[in-house]
Amino acid sequence: MIDFSRAVWRKSTRTQQSGQCVEIAAVDQVIGVRDSKDPTGPVLVFTRPAFAAFLQAAAGGEFEVG
Repeated sequence: MIDFSRAVWRKSTRTQQSGQCVEIAAVDQVIGVRDSKDPTGPVLVFTRPAFAAFLQAAAGGEFEVG
């Protein structure tokens, strides 16, 4: 289990005031992602290469709806 208790969580600079967003934190060789409205809730954990691939795909429009 990876300990995120001392992690520095951050939100996107594009986060709106609605509070419906995710936060990320880097710990060791992984990236944690959590719901900002539930800071004590579950954390999804990704390897750095997997998270980088996700960001690249999102920037390339791979997940566009419609």
